[in-house]
Amino acid sequence: MKPDDESAAAVEKSRYEALSNFRYMLRCFLRFSEDAARVEGITALQYQLLLHTQGFDGREWASISELAERLQTQVHGVVALVTRCEQAGLVRRRPSAEDRRQVEVHLLAAGRRKLERLAGLHSGQLPALVDAVTFASRMRD
Repeated sequence: MKPDDESAAAVEKSRYEALSNFRYMLRCFLRFSEDAARVEGITALQYQLLLHTQGFDGREWASISELAERLQTQVHGVVALVTRCEQAGLVRRRPSAEDRRQVEVHLLAAGRRKLERLAGLHSGQLPALVDAVTFASRMRD
């Protein structure tokens, strides 16, 4: 192997290591999230739905289609998820005052309490994930 080939192979190996570490740290974060949600009596997907209702600047709700985009899933799946969250007393659907075809999903008090507890726990996990992302992005260059 030529020195240039060895150098390229070493760079490629470093990229694989960085990507592997990033995927590992991401999986650790997701596993933490799944376990923390379970302790709160909800699923990780329900937690994400609660979080995303608060994720839009200047308002305290999200539409079904926005939630589908944020969750990267189909609208009909979000409708079922919202129904389960409504039955658990976490959210409430409301028709939009501006567009009656649009449905807004709002947090209820119980949903807000769960979200506050879980978001606080998740915030403590972010630095390790940020470090992994930062390192992986440096390896890209």
